[in-house]
Amino acid sequence: MLLGFSQGACLSSEFSIRHPRRYGGVMVLSGGLIGPPDTTWDDVTTRLDGMAVFLGCSDVDSHIPKERVLESEAVFRRLGADVTRKLYPGMGHTVVGDEIENVQRVMDAVLRSPASVSASA
Repeated sequence: MLLGFSQGACLSSEFSIRHPRRYGGVMVLSGGLIGPPDTTWDDVTTRLDGMAVFLGCSDVDSHIPKERVLESEAVFRRLGADVTRKLYPGMGHTVVGDEIENVQRVMDAVLRSPASVSASA
């Protein structure tokens, strides 16, 4: 899995589409894809079919505009990822319990999958 908060979230999300493979999931906490406001990511054509992506951010984050979270969601969906996006009203630039629960849900699923058992054996 790739997981990051703030700058780490931006790097994790961008890395996942530029270096695609079957990650257990990409967990983006207060972050999004990297680029200036007019970036489209049209050059990214890889498939992330079914890969879990969680995008959690404040709707008023001073570092990550909600528009970037929505753009990131659209790109991950276009690439076939299974995206959960949550914009938390009025939250600061932080991590909240609901985000941790969403991350834990994906981590638990990865640990239960037969592929992760055979890879760790």
